[in-house]
Amino acid sequence: MADPTTQSPFVSSSSSSSSGQSQPQLGGCGAAGSAFCAVHDLLFWRDVRKTGIVFGASLLLLLSLATLSAVSVVAHLALALLSVTISLRVYKAVVQAVQKSEEGHPFRAYLELDVTLSPETFQAHATTVALHLNQALRLLLRLFLVEDLVDSVKLAMSMWLLTYVGAIFNGITLLILAELLAFTLPPLYEKYKVQIDHYVGIARNQTKDLMAKIQAKLPGLAKKKPE
Repeated sequence: MADPTTQSPFVSSSSSSSSGQSQPQLGGCGAAGSAFCAVHDLLFWRDVRKTGIVFGASLLLLLSLATLSAVSVVAHLALALLSVTISLRVYKAVVQAVQKSEEGHPFRAYLELDVTLSPETFQAHATTVALHLNQALRLLLRLFLVEDLVDSVKLAMSMWLLTYVGAIFNGITLLILAELLAFTLPPLYEKYKVQIDHYVGIARNQTKDLMAKIQAKLPGLAKKKPE
C-alpha cells in the first residue's frame, strides 16, 4: 500500500519539497493515525473475519445501489434492522412474562454506551479535515490557474481519459471496481512487492526521461529551479 505521504502525480517535485517541510507526517498508530491503521489492517486482510464482513457488506450495499435507488436501499436496510431488533425485543418480553423473570431490556448494554462526541475529539477531526481541505484547495488553484504548465497538462490528459471511462462506466460501477481493487491489490502488492517496485521504478524513470526530453525541446515548459 502506498505511503499516505506520497506526493500527488500532479505536483512537481520542486513544489512538494518546499511545502513538505510544513506538512505534518501521517502514519503511525497513535491517536492521529488510528483511523489510517484501521483502514490499513482492513485492506491488507490482517483480520480475515473483520475484513470479510466489511468487504461483503460494502459490496452488497454498492450492488444494491446499482439496482435500486438510494432511498429504497436506506429504507430496506432500516426495515431489516428494525425487524431484527423489534422481534428480539418482543421475544424477550414474552419470555420474561412467561418465566416471570426480570432480565430487563435486551439492548440495555448498548443503550447505556457513551456515544457522545466530545468537543476535543470534534476539534481534532475538524482540524484534520480543514488541513486536507486547504491542501486540496491549494492544489486545485495550482492546477487550474496553470502555475506549472506540465502539471496542468497532466490533469487535462487525465480528465480527457476519464471522459472515455465515464462513457463506459457509471459512478456506482466505478465504485464497485474501486472496492474490488482496494481489497485485492494491497495483498498482492505485499506478496510481490519486490517485483512490482522493480517494474514501477523502471516505468517511473522512463517517464522522467521522456518528460525531461520534452521540456528540453520546449523551453516554455521548463520548470524554474528553486533558488
